[in-house]
Amino acid sequence: MSRSHKANHYGTLVERKAAERYNLELDRCSWHDAKRPDGTPVEIKSAMHQHSNGQPGTFKLYDSYHEELRSADGWYVFGIYRIRGRGVEVLQWEMRHSSRIPPLNWHGGGNHRNALQSKIQVGEIANSVNY
Repeated sequence: MSRSHKANHYGTLVERKAAERYNLELDRCSWHDAKRPDGTPVEIKSAMHQHSNGQPGTFKLYDSYHEELRSADGWYVFGIYRIRGRGVEVLQWEMRHSSRIPPLNWHGGGNHRNALQSKIQVGEIANSVNY
């Protein structure tokens, strides 16, 4: 299994856990992953706490999706996880309004999603907790 396929697999597991935790309905349209009970869109982002090379994980955001979420007054759910067997253990959750995220530095992301991307390190979201 390739690294990106694994990341996608773990991200899907975090999405399911987020839906349960925050009472969200999964609704994977092109620019968000779920909706709150009132219909407000939610983008669920996941990042590994620390990679095998010791580097902290990052959440990837895409400019066009972020703009859509902001226009819809939407929310982000950030889940920081570690791998446990075939699954994940979410170490920390954070739900934030799309207007209350760290400053974003947009840059080219190749041809992926035809969008610019920005990365937020887990430390910018996480409390200072030892895992």
